[in-house]
Amino acid sequence: MSITHNNTHELFKGYVGRTYKDSTPWWPEPQSPDEDSPNVLVILFDDMGFGSLGCFGSEIDTPNIDALAQGGLRYNNFHTTALCSPTRASLLTGRDHHAVGMSIIANADSGFPSKRGAIRQNAGTIAEMLSGEGYSTYAIGKWHLAPVDQTSAVGPFDQWPLGRGFSKYYGFLEALSDQFRPALVRDNQHVEPPRKPDEGYTLNEDLVDNACQFLTDHVSLAPKKPFFMYFAPGAMHSPHQAPQEFLDKYKGRFDAGWDKVREQRLARQIEMGIVPKGTGLVPRNEGVEPWDSLSDDQKKLYCKFEEAYAAFLDHTDKELGRLFAHLEALGKKDNTIIFLLSDNGASQEGQIHGSTSTTFYENMDAEPFDFNLERLDNIGTKRAKNNYPIGWAQVENTPLRRYKQNTHAGGVQDPMIVHWPKGIKEQGGVRNQFHHVMDIVPTILEAAGTEAPSMIRGVPQMNIHGTSMLYSFNDKDQPTHKRTQVFEMFGHRAIWHDGWKAVAYHKRYSDYDDDQWELYHVAEDFAEQNDLAHKEPDRLRKMIELWWAEAGRYDILPLDDRGFAERRAMARPRKDSPRIQQEYVFYPGMTNIPGGAVPFTMDRSYQIDARVRISENGEGVILACGGLCGGYSLYVKDGKIVHDYNFYEQMLRTEAPVPDQDDWLDIRYRFEKTGICKGIGHLSVNGQELSQIDIPETYKYFMEWEGLSLGRDAGSQVSPAYAEQGAFPFAGDIDHVRITLGTDIAGPHDYESQD
Repeated sequence: MSITHNNTHELFKGYVGRTYKDSTPWWPEPQSPDEDSPNVLVILFDDMGFGSLGCFGSEIDTPNIDALAQGGLRYNNFHTTALCSPTRASLLTGRDHHAVGMSIIANADSGFPSKRGAIRQNAGTIAEMLSGEGYSTYAIGKWHLAPVDQTSAVGPFDQWPLGRGFSKYYGFLEALSDQFRPALVRDNQHVEPPRKPDEGYTLNEDLVDNACQFLTDHVSLAPKKPFFMYFAPGAMHSPHQAPQEFLDKYKGRFDAGWDKVREQRLARQIEMGIVPKGTGLVPRNEGVEPWDSLSDDQKKLYCKFEEAYAAFLDHTDKELGRLFAHLEALGKKDNTIIFLLSDNGASQEGQIHGSTSTTFYENMDAEPFDFNLERLDNIGTKRAKNNYPIGWAQVENTPLRRYKQNTHAGGVQDPMIVHWPKGIKEQGGVRNQFHHVMDIVPTILEAAGTEAPSMIRGVPQMNIHGTSMLYSFNDKDQPTHKRTQVFEMFGHRAIWHDGWKAVAYHKRYSDYDDDQWELYHVAEDFAEQNDLAHKEPDRLRKMIELWWAEAGRYDILPLDDRGFAERRAMARPRKDSPRIQQEYVFYPGMTNIPGGAVPFTMDRSYQIDARVRISENGEGVILACGGLCGGYSLYVKDGKIVHDYNFYEQMLRTEAPVPDQDDWLDIRYRFEKTGICKGIGHLSVNGQELSQIDIPETYKYFMEWEGLSLGRDAGSQVSPAYAEQGAFPFAGDIDHVRITLGTDIAGPHDYESQD
C-alpha cells in the first residue's frame, strides 16, 4: 500500500498498519550516480594572463601544470568575463554573469537586477546540481561570491559556499588574501591559520593540505561516490608573495625587460602551436614605455615586481603538484576531469609603476615611483602587498591587447587545460574551438550523464546559457558549437559571432556614444591586430545591433562605468547585514571582522569609545582595523595611549600618557570631519581631551582588505610601532569598545566637485 505522509508529503511505498507487526517498512533510495560517473576538479587561477604558464609559452617554471597539459588538452580560444566574481558566477552556474546578478565583483548591491553582487537563487550552482545527483561537493580557496558586507561571523550565510551547495569549505571569502596571514573560513566559521609566517606558513600549502584531507576522507569513507571539488587559489592575484627561496630563484631572470620577454614568449607560443603562425605582437598598450627608455632605477624596480610574480606562480605550481600526486595516490586521477583556467587576463591594477600597496588603486590614486622604490626589498615578502606594473601585465597577456577589466582579448581570452585520461584519447593536444567559461557546467553535466534540474529547493531555475565542450575532447577538427557570445565590463563592450568580434573600449565617465567600435576577424586574426571597422561598416553595424539584442537577453543594462570602490561606498546593504548599523558595540572574544564588513569610517565623522583597565606596565592593541597598507589602531605602549592613523604608511599619531590608576578608563578617539577627506583627530581619557592632530587628507573609499580585530592586531600590523611584536595582544581588560558613525558621509557629487 502506498500512502502520502501528512508531514513530509513523501510517497511511502510500504504498508502502515496498526502496529509494526502488521506493517511493511520501506526505505527510499538516495539518488545514486552511475559507478563510472567522473569526478570533477576545477582549478581556477586569479588574474593569470594567457601567456603566463610554461605550457602557454612562458619562461616561468610550471612543471606540474605543464605535465597536466601534456597529458590532456590546451584550449587557446577560451574566454571569461574579464573580472573575478563574474567569471566565478558564470563558471559555477553555466549562465551569463549579468543574468545571474553579478555584473562586477561581489562587493555591493547597486540596485539593479544584473548588479546585485550575488548569484540569484534561480541560478543554481553546479554544486547544487551535482549534490542532487549524489555527488559530494567541496570548495577550497577564494570565494568572492558573497557580498563583502555579509562576510562577518553573523553572515547572512545564504551566499557563502555552504549556502550554495557545497558540503565543506576552507578558504577566504574576499577578493584577495595575504599569502602569509590570510583571513580564513572553515565552513561557516572564521578560523586562524594553523601556523605563523615565521613558522613557514603559506596559504598555498594550507589550501592544498585541506584539499588533500577532503579527498582522503571522501575516498576512504565514500569510495563509490563521485566528488566535485572547486579549488581556487589566491594566485595570481596580488599580493604576489612567495617564500624567500622562490624569490631568490628568479633574481635577474627578467633583466632583458618586458619588450624582449614578450617577443620570446610569442616565439615559443608559435613553436608550441598555441598561437597561429604569422601572429605578431600588438603595439604596447597605452602607458607602457619602451624598456630601453627607462632609467636604471625603473628597470631595477620593475624587474623586482615581475620576479615576485614568477616566484608566486612557481610556488603555486609546486603545491598543485602535491594535489595532483595525492589524487593519483588515491587512485582517482584517471577518472577525474580536471579543468584548469584563469578567471580573467593579467591585472592592470598595478598601474604604471607597479604597487607595493593595494590602497592606492582602490582609492583611485596613482602610486608614486619613489614610494615603491623605497620599498624595493619588501617586494614579494610579508612586508608588501605588491602588484606588477602594466608593462609586465602585457607580457603576461602575450600576445594579446589590454588587460583584466577590458573586453579586448587581453581581458577575456585566457589559458584553459582539460585533463581526463578516461575520457580524452589525445595527449598534449591543442583545441581552437571558441568557448566561454559558462560552457564548463554543461560540459560537466554531459560527462556525468545528467541534466540541469528545473527546480532547486523549490525555486524554478533559469535555463543554462552555456554550450557543452565535450564534443571537442576527441574531435579537434569539429567546428565550435557556439554561435554568439556577448561581453560587457565597466562599460567596455564586445560581441563575438561566427569568428568575428566587435569590441569597444570605454573611457570611464565618458559618453558611451563616443566609444570607438573596432572589428576583427578573429578566426584569422588571433591577437586582434587588424581593425576592419572602416573596411566592413555594414558588418560592424550588424554586430553592434547584435550586441544590443544580447544585452537585452541577458539583463546587461544599464551600463555602469563606476569603479569597485565607488559602487561599494554608494551601495545599500541588505537590512540583515551588520554593515547597515550606525553604532557597534564589540565585546572581548569577538571574532575578527573581514575588511568588507567593518564599520565604514571613510570620509565621515566617527567615534571610538573604549572602556578598558590597563594592568601595571600593560601594553597591547585595544582595537585595530586594516593592515600595513592602511588603517587605524588604538593601542597602549611605553606608558602611552596611542591612536595611529595609517595613511599610505604614514602614521598620523595622537597620544596621551596612561593615567596613574588601576581603575577602569574611558578612552575616546573622535574623528571630526572638517571637509572632503580631511578632519581633526581628538584623543580623550576619562572625559578630558589630551591630544589632537590635524589630518589633512584621509582615504576616500578604502583602507585595506584586512579587517577589524579586538584586543589585538591580527593579520599584518597597522602600525610599525609594534609590528615586530606581531598581533600585540592587549595585556589588560576590555569591557567593551563602541564605534559610532556620523551621518556626514560624502556622496559621489562631493568627490566630483573636488576633482
